[in-house]
Amino acid sequence: MKEIDLNCDLGEGTVDPAIELALLDSVTSANIACGAHAGDAATIQRLSLACNARGIGIGAHPSYPDREGFGRDSPGMGASEIEETVSSQLRAFVAAIEDVRGARLAHVKPHGALYHDAMKNVEIADAIARAAKVVAPGAMLMGQAGATGIGRWLQSGARVVREAFADRRYEADGTLRSRRLEGALLKSADDAAQQAVLIATEGRAFASDGSTVWIDAESICLHSDTPGADQFASAVRRALLEAGVRVCRLGTA
Repeated sequence: MKEIDLNCDLGEGTVDPAIELALLDSVTSANIACGAHAGDAATIQRLSLACNARGIGIGAHPSYPDREGFGRDSPGMGASEIEETVSSQLRAFVAAIEDVRGARLAHVKPHGALYHDAMKNVEIADAIARAAKVVAPGAMLMGQAGATGIGRWLQSGARVVREAFADRRYEADGTLRSRRLEGALLKSADDAAQQAVLIATEGRAFASDGSTVWIDAESICLHSDTPGADQFASAVRRALLEAGVRVCRLGTA
């Protein structure tokens, strides 16, 4: 039986808490904002408690320190600065979940511009890996399947999770279509569900030009700020199960 993890980003202040809880009924891993682009200790604790109660993998979602811009732009930080800020965010995250009984940090997934920069730039990927190794040595690193940065993590011997996207359109070279371009986001739950099934069962998706992109992924991401995100997540999970795919938390397959 084929297996896949479903992850989503939470604690970013863009989604009603009720929607966040509804998403947790469908996903198996959550990436919780660490405070740099959104969130704080209270949201980390609240969502970690909800994840723990449901057996959902808890992930830290560090970012460039940019609450005003939501971490969407690259500030030109050097590798040592990036390592320092990611280390600080992970320490704060670990401290916040200490009082949540049974909670542990399972994975680290960068947010926004930091994610995309790390997937293209090995120095940034290395900085994140160094921070995680010191602060959260047992945590897996999550990044885009097929990207340079995740290849770097694999070469370093880190435990890596290759992810794909159910609700984003790909380009023919395997990169994600820019949000500045039309069609970057899949607008219907059915389209997202169909793409998720293709990724999980056949390791492929259709690019914006109609060509096939090959994707070897262990987790599929859904964005919580997509309108109707809880319905997208429910439709994706249902379609995967109907296709004979086991939807399971990272590390439990």
